[in-house]
Amino acid sequence: MLLDQTHIQTSSELLQQFDSQNLQTGQRIRFEGTNGRDVYNITAPFMDRGELIIAGRVEVRHTEFSQVMFFRQEDDVWVPHPEYQVYDLQDPFFTWINGELIFGGVRVIPDPLYPENIVSWVTQLYRGKDIASLELFLMGPYHMKDLRLIELASGEIGVLTRPQGFIGGRGQIGFYKVRSLEEINVKDIAFAPLFPDMFIKEEWGGANEPHLLANGLVGVLGHIASFDENGLRHYHAMGFAFNPDTMERTPVKIIARRSNFPEGASKRIDLTDVIFSGGLIRKANGLADFYAGASDAEAYQIEIPDPFLEYEQLDSSR
Repeated sequence: MLLDQTHIQTSSELLQQFDSQNLQTGQRIRFEGTNGRDVYNITAPFMDRGELIIAGRVEVRHTEFSQVMFFRQEDDVWVPHPEYQVYDLQDPFFTWINGELIFGGVRVIPDPLYPENIVSWVTQLYRGKDIASLELFLMGPYHMKDLRLIELASGEIGVLTRPQGFIGGRGQIGFYKVRSLEEINVKDIAFAPLFPDMFIKEEWGGANEPHLLANGLVGVLGHIASFDENGLRHYHAMGFAFNPDTMERTPVKIIARRSNFPEGASKRIDLTDVIFSGGLIRKANGLADFYAGASDAEAYQIEIPDPFLEYEQLDSSR
């Protein structure tokens, strides 16, 4: 897949290759009905029982204890759906497997002695025929975000992981396959094989939304992140593709950055240059609508060239 494994590209090098001059400026998505709380790190819109829905992370500016709410559109704003449960989670995501809705998010775990402090987190996944029928079926390993599932062309289920610490450092991406949702377990998630040479040890990244491509490869919408010398965080949207049978992958490429969107609010000064990939809707005209959270305070949408089109031209049999 044309991957040069002799050199791991840094986020700075990837930014030099990224040409955003032809991108239109992204548009802020307006949310109301949250009692002044911020909405960010949203999903792409999806259909549920005939309505278009966005799930978003909702929280006040000074805390990371958040809720996930489901929003429906009213005119040009999105408001909480009155019939749907609110979840005590961060960073929602969704997919469909065997016609069933899979929804998830990250539950933070507070220190029992100092409950204002977060000591760990765990990804929780729910399943159901629609939002109203969702039931918890899986909790990932402690201290792991960016756990994602995808139904593969073979009928198997792909599991994308993001370990940190002894195995993953600041955060690497892993992958393995199972035959059914019931086979997924915490041990296999924790020790899934990692994609080699993806991020340098000082940087990290994760998968936000996998897409099954026409040739059977998996296109991954994700993020790559780093600290600078002043301790400020830099998060960029990235993409790559891989063969789920061999884990052979393409190089990572950046597809959007914070400067592609208008200036806006930021949760903290160190989060100013942050976008967090939420979802991607591919369109028939070679373009795609990309949805993202920005600076841990706002949500945006931008039309970009479909980042997965080039991967669908690759020979997936190799």
